[in-house]
Amino acid sequence: MRWGPLIECDIRDEARVRGALEMYKPDLVAHFAALAYVGESVADPARYYANNTAGTLALLEAMRAMGCLRLLFSSTCAGYGIPDHPTIDEAHPQRPINPYGWSKMIVERMLEDYGKAYGIASVSLRYFNAAGCDPDGEIGERHEPETHAIPLVIEAALDPDRPFTLFGTDFATPDGSAIRDYVHVNDLARAHLLAGEMLLDRAGTHVFNLGTGVGTSVFELIGAVKRAAGRDPVVRLGPRREGDPPVLVASYAKAERELGWKPQCSQIDFIIETALRWRERAALA
Repeated sequence: MRWGPLIECDIRDEARVRGALEMYKPDLVAHFAALAYVGESVADPARYYANNTAGTLALLEAMRAMGCLRLLFSSTCAGYGIPDHPTIDEAHPQRPINPYGWSKMIVERMLEDYGKAYGIASVSLRYFNAAGCDPDGEIGERHEPETHAIPLVIEAALDPDRPFTLFGTDFATPDGSAIRDYVHVNDLARAHLLAGEMLLDRAGTHVFNLGTGVGTSVFELIGAVKRAAGRDPVVRLGPRREGDPPVLVASYAKAERELGWKPQCSQIDFIIETALRWRERAALA
């Protein structure tokens, strides 16, 4: 298989996970299995704690039983909650404001404890706004329902019957819309490779922000889609959502210092171009 062998199972099925580890004997486990809709987590927190938190506990127990002692964990900036200052480093207090953020933050706490007690080395990578698609258009982003801003703005440019709702134009930002830090998936992938290589040589529990240090407002995002698509996205204005901070931008200084990582292809126009290429190719499939 081009993308490697596939075993499908519920992450909470410790016996099945243990069997997969026994079969392949990996040097490390990269853990991406999570539910990630903030609104859904508020409406149904039990589902998020069962899958994201208890599921990771089952995975850790399977790893411990099989002597697999390295974990690369896909975490989130949602653990920071409402930031004290616009640019966030890893020392910023974690104060989640939704069950999704809590479900991931609890896992990070578990990893610290499992590291001290059982010697499981780990890296938690706190993504900011993962965005963009494979530049060759072979794989990309498709969610049901779609909640991410970039594919929704692209859809609003390609289909006038599917307008994009801009939540809030009264933030304390230059144009009144919220500012976020978008990082291309290729940059994220490279960070995972570097973190995995570090884990093979280094014990301990580590956390890194993955962002660009550059913020893009929602209005700027709409402008970038217009440039790429050659047409205006249909936009309707809505009230700001409760708990939305005006600015969320990462400091990636620690990742640069310890992993040798910095974003290389996360310019907003490139992100939009790759996402649009994927959307157009997927529509023809």
